[in-house]
Amino acid sequence: VQLQAFGGGLVQTGGSLRLSCAIAGRTSSTSSMAWFRQAPGKEREFVGAIRRREHVSRVAESVKGRFTISIDNAKNMIDLQMNNLKPEDTAVYYCAGTPRTLILSSLGNPRSYDYWGQGTLVTVSS
Repeated sequence: VQLQAFGGGLVQTGGSLRLSCAIAGRTSSTSSMAWFRQAPGKEREFVGAIRRREHVSRVAESVKGRFTISIDNAKNMIDLQMNNLKPEDTAVYYCAGTPRTLILSSLGNPRSYDYWGQGTLVTVSS
């Protein structure tokens, strides 16, 4: 399974970006998908996750109300719509996946995921 994240860029505070993660592999190989981010000098942080079959999703408190995660099973892609971006959202964003249907409490744990994309940089200017 290969994951390719794209859509990052430079945006001003309050702006929007839409990240996408293209999945090369069988649908069953990525039953649970997630977005994480890592800012310079900081640990990798959970952003949002989704279970493909039920379309059950969860986002971190820090982005709730601003970010939405969705999945397009026909295109085998997951998206992260980011609105009202803030400078503290600046980070490299990674998509991740696993063939396991994770329980909700495990969706935010990076160790739950087996596959990782290469990351796409999001920079929010103040």
